[in-house]
Amino acid sequence: MEKNPFTAAVVQIGSIPNEPLATAEKTASAMCEAAAKGARLAVFPEALIGGYPKGASFGAPIGMRKPEGRNAFARYHAAAIDLDGPEVALLNEAAAATGLVSVIGVIERAGATLYCTALYFDGAKGLVAKHRKLMPTAGERLIWGFGDGSTMQAVNTGIGNVGAVICWENYMPALRMHMFNQGVAFYCAPTADDRDTWLPTMQHIALEGRCFVLTACQHIRREAYGSDHESALGDDPKTVMMRGGSAIISPLGKVLAGPDFGGETILTATLDPEDIPRAKYDFDVTGHYARPDVFQLQVDTAPKNAVREV
Repeated sequence: MEKNPFTAAVVQIGSIPNEPLATAEKTASAMCEAAAKGARLAVFPEALIGGYPKGASFGAPIGMRKPEGRNAFARYHAAAIDLDGPEVALLNEAAAATGLVSVIGVIERAGATLYCTALYFDGAKGLVAKHRKLMPTAGERLIWGFGDGSTMQAVNTGIGNVGAVICWENYMPALRMHMFNQGVAFYCAPTADDRDTWLPTMQHIALEGRCFVLTACQHIRREAYGSDHESALGDDPKTVMMRGGSAIISPLGKVLAGPDFGGETILTATLDPEDIPRAKYDFDVTGHYARPDVFQLQVDTAPKNAVREV
């Protein structure tokens, strides 16, 4: 783990809906910009490449699937990415050029099923791991598959252990406990939640895990989605669909950068890894503050496949 202070960034940009390669190019450019600011770690929003279809219903009243909803899903499926596709290749190149450790939200295509996924990139190694969202929230369950325990790993990088927990997964205490038990130093929270309540959630997690928390949300207006995006939020092109709120939090809950609601931006902060043991002096949630004689958590990290050859 890095011992010296270094710069980290949260990148608040919006998707180019239905254009995954163009969004990957925008993301790669932002990686270079973050590196130019001195960042060694950069966190990007949930569903950045592939898009977060906020306000869309996909034509699914209870007990019905409308043809226009099927068409909307077909377009969304086409805008998702394959992990061996050109978008990831482009991000690998940017990671190698910058040396950045990055966590980037994408919509991953696996056959006919889509997953809300966070990809981990580590400099010249490129793509080193992924985390599929374990529990899509509300209407997200209509369009995204469920992750399993096999992608809940923290990743050991040159700067330390990096973990990704996506949006409302952060409200799952057992998942947080699993991440803390892996010694996550840099807890990354790509999100689509831009509400005022999100920042205190992030501060709580930083205090609970005694880790740095980096959260990134898109800033995107209705006009970016195009005329084929049916949205409950209306058609005014100036409507802000997601307003950002990205932030960086210290292990003692201090806001080091953000939240920013003003537009696309890159926020940076200096992180001192020695702040982690300083913070854990009086609270180590899976160490001296745990009570395994009373509470124990069992985690199944095996992949769950519908068909298994034996």
